[in-house]
Amino acid sequence: MAASSANLSLLSKPSTASSPPHLLFNLPKTLSANPRPRTSRFKCSAGQTGFFTRLGRLIKEKAKSDVEKVFSGFSKTRENLAVIDELLLYWNLADTDKVLDELEEALLVSDFGPRITVKIVESLREDILSGKLKSGSEIKDALKKSVLELITTRGSKTELQLGFRKPAVVIIVGVNGGGKTTSLGKLAYRLKNEGAKILMAAGDTFRAAASDQLEIWAERTGCEIVVAEKDKAKASSVLSQAVKRGKEQGFDVVLCDTSGRLHTNFSLMEELIACKKAVGKIVPGAPNEILLVLDGTTGLNMLPQAREFNEVVGITGLILTKLDGSARGGCVVSVVDELGIPVKFVGVGEGVEDLQPFDAEAFVNAIFS
Repeated sequence: MAASSANLSLLSKPSTASSPPHLLFNLPKTLSANPRPRTSRFKCSAGQTGFFTRLGRLIKEKAKSDVEKVFSGFSKTRENLAVIDELLLYWNLADTDKVLDELEEALLVSDFGPRITVKIVESLREDILSGKLKSGSEIKDALKKSVLELITTRGSKTELQLGFRKPAVVIIVGVNGGGKTTSLGKLAYRLKNEGAKILMAAGDTFRAAASDQLEIWAERTGCEIVVAEKDKAKASSVLSQAVKRGKEQGFDVVLCDTSGRLHTNFSLMEELIACKKAVGKIVPGAPNEILLVLDGTTGLNMLPQAREFNEVVGITGLILTKLDGSARGGCVVSVVDELGIPVKFVGVGEGVEDLQPFDAEAFVNAIFS
């Protein structure tokens, strides 16, 4: 087997009890998995127009069947907001101020944020006093509709925007411990299952175990991966090599991992700019998506992270992780409303299928059940 670049040479040997089934390259080192053939709804080919558009839509459509996991992920938020049903059960016009004050408190506890909370409550107050809302059930419906409109108006493009030129390039960024590598692996699984040919790029060159972790995901999902052989290699170099290989060998999507970094560390944030420029030199218009991974348990603390990353590299979408029941769902509304960045995926468990496409209506129903 010959590699497509003079810099790559493939060494392969059969799997044995003492030798793991790895395929090794020189710089950059590459791991390849050979999954069993599967039937896909789409065939990937350079001449197939609209493949990426349909791919993004199909993944979003499948969110409709994943409502139960999203529902369980926001159980804590739902408990905090359950008081709303009690408040509205025997609502009457004379109690409007008292009810709205308690409603405001419930929204703040669920991390909706002061600005968005006041906006929602004052809108409800205006509609109640004008006679548009005449019962507790109407107020509840108006509340849900208000939150849904905020999310869909400011963050409408929840589908992956992968352009039209192969390979599409997606860069995953975020702070340490947010779940970037895991999210990348789960995203690879979803894309591959819809027929896309995926190449992973191990751009986290600071954390010693990061490449090993991503190699495990490559084996698990049947994808190929490019990693740097030398420690502390430049992330931009690894990503550049991966996108070159993706372009030469007809990959549909290159998923790029990056090192976790504090949003306050200027030098590390500058490295993301270098990564962005590096892939853009290989494929005009790349990266197609820069997805910021946010830990759903941090609540409104995710807002300054989102602001800084967006200012430095221009975030195109959010992945909200660790929705294990303790997540505070109001922060989703606050981030989307303030920055206008859509949530594209939510992590609702540890399984390979537990990165779910974000569905705004399912989210609202999950927190206001």
